[in-house]
Amino acid sequence: MNRYLITISLLTLSNVFMTFAWYAHLKNLADKPWIVAAFLSWGVALFEYLLQVPANRVGFEVMNLGQLKILQEVITLTVFVPFAIFYMKEKLTWDYLWAGLCILGAVFFIMRAKLTG
Repeated sequence: MNRYLITISLLTLSNVFMTFAWYAHLKNLADKPWIVAAFLSWGVALFEYLLQVPANRVGFEVMNLGQLKILQEVITLTVFVPFAIFYMKEKLTWDYLWAGLCILGAVFFIMRAKLTG
C-alpha cells in the first residue's frame, strides 16, 4: 500500500482515539473527579500512540517533518469537526470553515515544493 495512504489512515484512526481521550470526558465524566477522567483518557490515548508512532515513522519516509505535522493538523480538524457536531452536539459555525481554509493555506505553503516540482 502507498506510504501516504498508510500514514493518512493510521493518523486518522489515531486522531479518533485522541479526540475522544481529550474531549469525551467533558460529556461522559463531567460528574467525576478530574483525576478519574485523566487516567481513563490516558488509557484511551495509549491506543492513539500505538497508531500515531508507526504512522509518523512511515510518513517520515516520504515527507519532511513540517509536511507530516501539517498533514496531522488537517486530519485533526477533519476528525474534530464531526466529533464536535455529532458527539458533543456543538453548533457548526463559520469559524470551522475559516479555520479549515487557514489550514489549507498552510498545506499549500508546506507542500508547494512537492506540488510545483
